[in-house]
Amino acid sequence: MIDSNRYKMSQERLDDLKKELEYCETVREKEVSELIKEARSFGDLSENSEYDEAKTEQGKLYSKIAELKDLIENAEIVDKPAEVKSGAVILGSRVKIHDVEEASDEDFEIVGSQEANPMQGRISDDSPLGRGLIGHSEGETVTVETQAGGLKFKIISVQND
Repeated sequence: MIDSNRYKMSQERLDDLKKELEYCETVREKEVSELIKEARSFGDLSENSEYDEAKTEQGKLYSKIAELKDLIENAEIVDKPAEVKSGAVILGSRVKIHDVEEASDEDFEIVGSQEANPMQGRISDDSPLGRGLIGHSEGETVTVETQAGGLKFKIISVQND
């Protein structure tokens, strides 16, 4: 049997997914059901755009519910290890790096792929930068392999609260 994908995430993210699933299965499903019921009352379904839109919305909702269930069933809660080398980058670390070539600094948090949001400074441990930094420590210069080639970063600070 093929081992299914596991999704690394914090307990907080798992709790949010469970709340979203509950909302979709209760409140949102009733709303969509009412839309379909209302659209049916307009008569001939073959030329009823409201009905088509409501059924499309129902399909999207069921896809979302299936996706949420998959994420929840395959969630892997990642706790910070009890013993971490001082200043080492791990999942959950807040990291400040210096881009050697661009001469710029950047702050971000290393998170599981389901929590990644680069616009909010949260990068995945599966991204090239995340993978390249995991296990390295403050003061080290790391070359991260990307599609654009090797990029050098100096790790300025690491917080593992």
